[in-house]
Amino acid sequence: MYKDSVSVQVEDFSIAHLCQQIRADDVSNGAIVTFTGIVRELSDDPKLKAMYLEHYPGMTEKALANIIAQARQRWTLGNVVVVHRIGHLLLNDNIVFVGVASAHRVAAFQAAQFIMDYLKRDAPFWKKEITTAGEYWVEAKQSDLDAADSW
Repeated sequence: MYKDSVSVQVEDFSIAHLCQQIRADDVSNGAIVTFTGIVRELSDDPKLKAMYLEHYPGMTEKALANIIAQARQRWTLGNVVVVHRIGHLLLNDNIVFVGVASAHRVAAFQAAQFIMDYLKRDAPFWKKEITTAGEYWVEAKQSDLDAADSW
């Protein structure tokens, strides 16, 4: 039986540790695909100094588990790990990790992208950008909504 792991946390995560968690107790999968999102500098002025993320406890974890379940309906998957950080994050800090195991690479790549696209649209996170010009709550980008709708 494969395992799903969902975590919403303040603490940073170890990509190596999470990759081991995806591989754990499973010799039937030939592909692991991971995505790590990090805090990056904005391309325009004002310059980003930090980011603050909030979530709806309980509901967020349930939404992430539901997204993984939807991916499992589309692809045959091994272990799946999703970690999302909350709180105050600085430039180059890890924000999100999605890791998917599957017997074949195509399913692993597609499932990882699907999970990330749906996470951006359906998981209840709120993001505030702290810039040189002030602090602003950020609305969902149309491109993120379109990405999830494309599935």
